[in-house]
Amino acid sequence: MARKIVVTSGKGGVGKTTVTANLGVQLAKRGARVIVCDLDFGLNNVDVVLGVENLALYDVVDAVEGRCRPRQALVRHPRFPTLYSLASNHLSDRYVSPQAVRLILDALAPQFDFILIDSPAGIEEGFHRAAATADEALLVTTPHISAMRDADRVAGMLKSYRLSQVGLAVNLVRGDMVKRGEILSPEEISRTLKLPLFAVIPEEDGIFLENVSERSRAFRLLAGYYADGKIRCLKPEKKYNGLVGAIKRGLKRNL
Repeated sequence: MARKIVVTSGKGGVGKTTVTANLGVQLAKRGARVIVCDLDFGLNNVDVVLGVENLALYDVVDAVEGRCRPRQALVRHPRFPTLYSLASNHLSDRYVSPQAVRLILDALAPQFDFILIDSPAGIEEGFHRAAATADEALLVTTPHISAMRDADRVAGMLKSYRLSQVGLAVNLVRGDMVKRGEILSPEEISRTLKLPLFAVIPEEDGIFLENVSERSRAFRLLAGYYADGKIRCLKPEKKYNGLVGAIKRGLKRNL
């Protein structure tokens, strides 16, 4: 039976959809059967990030309204055979009840190991629809004060749902700025939001990254936590220790 995990954030632009998609890829690489479900109606970017936007014939609303069976709405990823996408609807004003979406996901759950639910940012109707369909939550934020303030509001809202766990992923972390004390460390953010830290994802260019990148390693570690229960987080500031690290910090500051 699939674990249904909603991935959410307090504000847009923190990389929530990228985190959802990359987590799905890394879980699939471990052999898990994964659905990445896009419930951000109107924006529906998950299939774009996954590179399958031209393959979807149906979306979640088609399944809800009976135009197709739930399984028919899934798109199998061409590179990762155990990874599937469930697209959202292009009409942002379409009302779909949380109960209707949950019925679709519950019908699919016995055939999969994970269902990752990409939620709209904020605490409007779409957030509640996504949260109500999930059993667990992963809250994504960045070290910026505005993102953390909005994340704190979402963390409070998540407490009203019967979720078995709520974890934190801090995205777009610059190790040089953490080392200089210019931004809060992920551990300080975790204590501020009173949430366990599941992932620290460094700032790098790109969405799908090569396995040698720190960012890709961060997603592998996050997938490892969901697979085996052991939390292992990167420390992007570590490479800025010592004399060589000081030189790197200076070069980074000048970029």
